[in-house]
Amino acid sequence: MSIETNIDPVSAPEATTRGIVGAASILAAGNVFSRLLGLGRELVIADLFGASGYVSVFRVASTLVITLYDFLVGGMITAALVPTFSDYAERRKEFWQLVSTVLSVLAVVLALAVLILELLAEPLFIILGGGYDETLRAAGVQMIRLTLPAVFFLGVAGVLSGILLSLKKFTLPSFTTAAFNLGIILCAVLLTPMFGITSLVIGVVIGAASQVVLQMFGLRGSALRLALDFKHPALKQIVRLYIPVLGGLSVMLIGVAIDRNLASHTGAQSLAWMQSATYLVQLPLGLVATAISFAILPSLSRATAPKDFRRTLAFGLKLVLVLMLPCVVALLLLAQPVVTLLYEHGAFTADDTTATARALQFYLLGTAFAAIDQPLVFAFYARKNTLLPNLVAVVGLGIYLVVALSLIEPLGYLALVLANSAQLAGHALVMLFLTQTRLGGIGDQGVGLTTLKLLGAAAAMGAVMLVLSVPDLGTGFWSKVVYVALPATVGGLVYILGLKLLRVHELEQVWGVLRRKRSV
Repeated sequence: MSIETNIDPVSAPEATTRGIVGAASILAAGNVFSRLLGLGRELVIADLFGASGYVSVFRVASTLVITLYDFLVGGMITAALVPTFSDYAERRKEFWQLVSTVLSVLAVVLALAVLILELLAEPLFIILGGGYDETLRAAGVQMIRLTLPAVFFLGVAGVLSGILLSLKKFTLPSFTTAAFNLGIILCAVLLTPMFGITSLVIGVVIGAASQVVLQMFGLRGSALRLALDFKHPALKQIVRLYIPVLGGLSVMLIGVAIDRNLASHTGAQSLAWMQSATYLVQLPLGLVATAISFAILPSLSRATAPKDFRRTLAFGLKLVLVLMLPCVVALLLLAQPVVTLLYEHGAFTADDTTATARALQFYLLGTAFAAIDQPLVFAFYARKNTLLPNLVAVVGLGIYLVVALSLIEPLGYLALVLANSAQLAGHALVMLFLTQTRLGGIGDQGVGLTTLKLLGAAAAMGAVMLVLSVPDLGTGFWSKVVYVALPATVGGLVYILGLKLLRVHELEQVWGVLRRKRSV
C-alpha cells in the first residue's frame, strides 16, 4: 500500500469490497443486537446471582452444551457445509436435495447423541468440574441433564444457518444469537422467583429452540423435505472435509475439559469471574472478527483466481485489524471501570469486579491474535483444506498446557486466562506461517504495512486515553459512564484521525460503502 497516493494497488476489487462490507455490515448489525442482548443476559445473571458457585456450575453446563454443538455441527458449518452447499447453490434442484438430506441425517444423529449423553451427565460433570463440592456437583449434574436438549435445537439451527449463508442470505443467521440470549433473559426475569438459577437452564433450551423457529422464516416456500439419502455423493465430501475438523474439535473438547476442571480447583467463583471477562472479550470478536470471517467465506469459496483469493483474504484481515485494535486498547486501559459500570450491582460485589477486571486484561493479550486467526482458518476451509488448521489446534493445546500447569500454583485462575491468550497467539502465528507456505501468502497485499500504520494509530489512541484517565469521578451511575465514555470517545477520534493521516485505505473503502448504503 502506498502512503503517497490514495490509489491502492493491492486493495480488493470494488465489487468484492462492497459485497464483503455489505455482508459484514448485516452480520455486524445482527451481532450488535445479539451482543446487546448478551450484555443484558450477563447483567441479569450478575444482578440476580452474582458470581456464586452456582453460577460457576451453570457455566459448566452451558459450556458443555455449546462445546457439544461445536463438536457435532458448529465446526461443520464453515469447514464443510457452506463450501459444499456453495458448490450446489446455482443448481437449485440438486441444492435442495442435498440440504434436505444433510438436515435429516444430522437431526437423527443429534437426537441419538442427546439420548446417550443424558445417561452420561454425572461423569461428564465430574470431568469438567471435579473440584466442586458435593452440593455444587449435584446441582451441576441436574443442570446438564436439563440443558442437553438444547444441543439438538442448536444443531438443527446450525444447519439452517449453513443453508442460508450459502445462499448469501445473512440476515436471519446473524440474529440467531439474539434469539438465544433473549430466551435466557426472559426466563431468568420471569421464572427465577419459582425456579431459582434453574430458570437460566430453561432459558438455554428455549433460546436454542427459538433459533430454529427464527430461521425457518427465511426458508418458507423452499423445497426442504425429509430425505435420508445416505448415498448422496456430496455427503462423502462433507464427511471428508469434516473428519479433520472433528479431530481438531476433539482437541478443543479436551482443552475445554482441562480448563474447566482446573478452574474448579482454583475456587468456586473462578469460572464465574472468567466467564464474565470472556463475554467482554467476545463482544468485539463477535461484532468484528466473526462477522467479517463469515462475510468473506462464500467469496473465498467461490474465488477461482489465486490473486482474487489473496486479495479477498487480505482485505478481510486488514478490516479485522482496523476495527479490533482500538477495541483491545480501550478495554485494556479501561478494564476496571468497564467492569464496574456493567457488572457491579445487585449480587455482584467490588471484589468480583477486581477479579473479573484482572481476568479481562489477561484475556486481551490474545484477543488481536484470535481476531486474525478466524479469517485465516476460514481461508483454509474455503480451499477445502480442513486438516492443517486442526493439526495446529494440537499445537495450541500444548501451549495452553505448558503455560497453565507451570503458572497455576502462583497465579491461580489467572494462569488459565494467560494460558488461553498464549494458546490463541501461538495458533494465529502458526496459521500465518501456513498461509504463506500453503495458500500462496499475502505478503504482496500490503497487510504488514497496514498493520504497522494501525499499531501507530492505536499507540496514539492509548497515550491520549492514559492522559484522560482521571481519578474516579464518583460512585453514581453517570459518573461511571463519564469515566468510561470520555477517554474511549476521545481516544477513538484520535485513532480515526491517525488512520486518515496515515492513509489507511480500508477505512476509506468501508466509509464509502456505508455512505452508498445510506443513500439507497
